[in-house]
Order: sequence, then C-alpha cells, then structure tokens
Amino acid sequence: MPAVKAANPRIIFAPEEWAALTAISPFRGPWLVAHGWLVAALAAFVGAWAWQFHWVAGLFATPIALAIIGGRQLGLSILMHEGAHGLLHPDRKINNWLGQWPSGAATGSDIYAYRAYHLTHHKFTQQREDPDLSLSKPFPTSGASLRRKVIRDLSGQTFFKQRSHQFAAAWRGLMAMLRRESSSGGRDTSAGRAFNLQSRKGVDAPVSNIDGAKTTARTVARFLLVQTIVLAVSLALWGWTPFLLWFAALATTFQLFLRIRNIAEHACTTTGSDDPFSHARTTYAGLIERTTVAPYWVNYHSEHHLFMGLPCYNLPHAHALLGASGYHEKMTIEPDYWAVLRRVTAIPAA
Repeated sequence: MPAVKAANPRIIFAPEEWAALTAISPFRGPWLVAHGWLVAALAAFVGAWAWQFHWVAGLFATPIALAIIGGRQLGLSILMHEGAHGLLHPDRKINNWLGQWPSGAATGSDIYAYRAYHLTHHKFTQQREDPDLSLSKPFPTSGASLRRKVIRDLSGQTFFKQRSHQFAAAWRGLMAMLRRESSSGGRDTSAGRAFNLQSRKGVDAPVSNIDGAKTTARTVARFLLVQTIVLAVSLALWGWTPFLLWFAALATTFQLFLRIRNIAEHACTTTGSDDPFSHARTTYAGLIERTTVAPYWVNYHSEHHLFMGLPCYNLPHAHALLGASGYHEKMTIEPDYWAVLRRVTAIPAA
C-alpha cells in the first residue's frame, strides 16, 4: 500500500506559528525526564513513609503510589518516544542519551531499534505494513475481553509474560556475544518490533535474528542496571519499600496505563491514506488522566501524527491553532478516556 498522506503545515499554519511549534527547547526535554523521576521517587518515598507510620495508612497510600509511579513510568516511555523523534534536545547526542538511558532503560526499551520501526508506523499508519496494527485491529471488542486484559495487567501476568520473552531473547544474545557469532547486514530492528514496550509486542514476537537478540541483551543490561541503581538509592535512603513500590508499579499499573494509551491512539479510528486527519485520535485529559494514562501531552496523538516534528509540549498549542482554523471537525476527538473505552467495547450488531 502507499504511505499515508501527510498534512501540509504551510497550508494550515502561518510561518511564524510553524517556527514556534517546531522549536525544540534545550531545557524542557531534560526537565521532563527529571520530572518523571522526581515524581516517581516522591510517590515511592511517601508510600514507604505511610507504611512506617501505620499499616492502615500504608494500605490507603499504596494504590495511589502505584498509580502515580506507573504514570511516570509511562511518561518515561513516552519521553523515549520523543527522543526517537529527535525532540528531547536540539543536540542529537544529548537527545539520544536522554532517550536511551534515563528514559528508555527505565522501562526496558532501546531508542535506536524503536526509532527504526516506529517511523514505519508513521509511514503506514493503520495499514497492512504498520507494525503497530495489531494494537488496534482487535477492536471493537467485548467489555468482558477488555476486563480480562485489565486483570492480566494488574495481576502482573502481562509483565512477566513480556519479560520472560525479553529475557530469553537477551540470553540468546548474550550467548551469541560470548561465542562471537555474527550475522550480515546493518542494525537489526526486530528487537524494537519485538520488545518495545510502547507497542506491547513482547508478548508474542520473539527475537530470532542474532543481531536482534544482541540488541535485546544490551537493552536488558541497561534495564537491569537502572533497576539496580533504583534499588541502591532506595536502600540508602529508606530501605526496600520504595523499590518494591517502583517494581510493583512496573509490573502492574504501568502495563495497564500503557494498554489504555495504546487503545486510545488508534483503535476504532477511520483511517485512510488520503486523509491525514483520520490517522489517530486526540483525547482530552483531566488531572487524573494526565497523572496516569496521558503523561506529557501524549493524548494529543492526532496532532503528533499530523506533524511528528512537534515537541510534546507544543502539541496543545497546535491543537488550539487547528481548532481556530476549523480543523477539529475533521479530527477524531474524544472528551475523555472513558469515552474511548466505551467506544472500543461497543460491538455493533451483525
């Protein structure tokens, strides 16, 4: 199939508007990465303090802490995505480091493998060649099916299934490195397709290519190093509890929020290569949603697909300008994430 049609910003925005929208700040990207870690750390340590204060306070604080930490873990994953687009910092090396280490490594993603396959998603959005098509293809579905997925996420089943595949591939990659095995060709992107947590493909896409397995081994090594650092800081400052809250969120709420965000972006949208305004969904988000399923303006997904060179902090301004020019009527926009979930579980009669 042909690539999806791109929007022409010169028709929509004035030159000065476009220049402002595409400007990449050298400060805001690093601050957002720091913000994600600081908020997650605060929630973890407050949760630990609540358990020390009284077990009743701990029981009350734990779900709140898991929701906040899981939301910031999703936020770090989103910022890795920003880095894959080159939008975290105007300096390419700094941008890639921010996306690879404090963002991607926190949740087990590799920015380079992710970048290669994700740009294919933008080129062929919702078409047969789209590597993310499996995320939206099952919808609409039944409410019972969605509830089963939620249970698997919050019980840790999704996490452990993904990680078992990822660690198995990493072991194969490590063995290949020790045996000095090699394969021909350049950088392999199968690790990005298989274990990028943004796409949830780790469940059913094992890495068989040697280069892909090696990439996964390096990705897992970075992931484990970051977890070790988090554990060391936790033990130095408060003991095991903050780290346990961090890890529990990674295995539960992060998985659920990632699923909901993925559903909201493309499921049940009307997509065609001739209409760039139909390729994705924008969902309005309140405070709770921005804390959990929609950190760092990821809810403006239609704007991101229309103009993927816009930093996330400029997407709300782009949305406002599109509305002022009458383009909202052409876009898929939902009032909140509950509306999205109701839409994707409304199976029409045969």
